Amino acid sequence: MHHDDFGGLHEDLRLTGAAMRRRDLIRLAVSASLLPLIGCSDSATGTDDGDCERIPQETAGPFPGDGSNGPNVLTQTGVVRSDIRSSFGTLTGTADGVPLTIRLTLVSASNDCEPLAGYAVYLWHCDRLGRYSLYSAGVTDQNYLRGVQQTDANGQLTFSSIFPACYPGRWPHIHFEVYPSLTAATSAVNTVATSQVALPEDVCDDVYATTDYAQSVINLQQISLATDNVFGDGAALELAAVSGSVSAGYTAELTIAV
Repeated sequence: MHHDDFGGLHEDLRLTGAAMRRRDLIRLAVSASLLPLIGCSDSATGTDDGDCERIPQETAGPFPGDGSNGPNVLTQTGVVRSDIRSSFGTLTGTADGVPLTIRLTLVSASNDCEPLAGYAVYLWHCDRLGRYSLYSAGVTDQNYLRGVQQTDANGQLTFSSIFPACYPGRWPHIHFEVYPSLTAATSAVNTVATSQVALPEDVCDDVYATTDYAQSVINLQQISLATDNVFGDGAALELAAVSGSVSAGYTAELTIAV
């Protein structure tokens, strides 16, 4: 509370001649100090009013690998993993690029932003050349940059990956699906949310200035969050907070309410 509020209360008490016992003053001070803790914090949800707003539903796109359009990696042994840079199972190969740690926190949109423990997230994105494993020419024999993780007691999970490219017609992004449990994360029909993570422009500029992302510089100049066909209606709840550097790698963080 602002100090003027306390001053106003003191003045009101002086003018009315009321006397407040010490324990009542302590009770008032404690109550005031707890006010910012009520509800879901703005920094955790990306909202302006403290509400835990549900993540927008977005398209899984044409390359999900979840059985809804062609291959289904969710039923393959090895898909549950934190490091998604290399292919798994019988496939081999590694996606190179600027390191990116993706840290997500799942919370309940209907239960006071409580962490969602035991949920599962299937995450996938393109490589530094804009290709999707299993689908794009040159990487149909790869399943890298795809993986599943289960949330811990705090609703959190982490993937080790690379920074994705910007390919023609889309803002740089990461796809994900949320499942109610690890057991349910075997088919797209079991999802409770499908959405995307947007990456901030300043970080994209720094990453794409490196040699291996040269084509992304041109593609990024031809698109914006406002004109993107997914994020164009508002990306406040989907825009990740990213820290780090090209040399040390980046960390992208987003709290997702479902």
